[in-house]
Amino acid sequence: MPRTSQLERTATPCPGPPWTIARPHPGRPHLPLRPLWLCRVCAAPWPCPVARLALRQGFAHDQIGLSIYLCTALHEAAADLYGLNPHDGPDPAALFTRFLGWARPRHLR
Repeated sequence: MPRTSQLERTATPCPGPPWTIARPHPGRPHLPLRPLWLCRVCAAPWPCPVARLALRQGFAHDQIGLSIYLCTALHEAAADLYGLNPHDGPDPAALFTRFLGWARPRHLR
């Protein structure tokens, strides 16, 4: 049986938040295309603006849960992107900003 990560189990489209919110295309959630970590819908680096909005709304009352989810995504993205290009791997600071920098509460920015 193939091993699935926590992110793959939680990022599949489901009837509840966060993916049912802020979908500009019904039935097409803005999920990451792995191992490139681009949005499957708009091809922007994931999390794209629509995914960020959906995540923020879906985790509106669970900031810690959002942070844990995004840390998991960051960890898996770093491994995937490094695997694609080990000689010139992803910049850790840029990945942190991309995955976690936007998710801090506004009063802490």
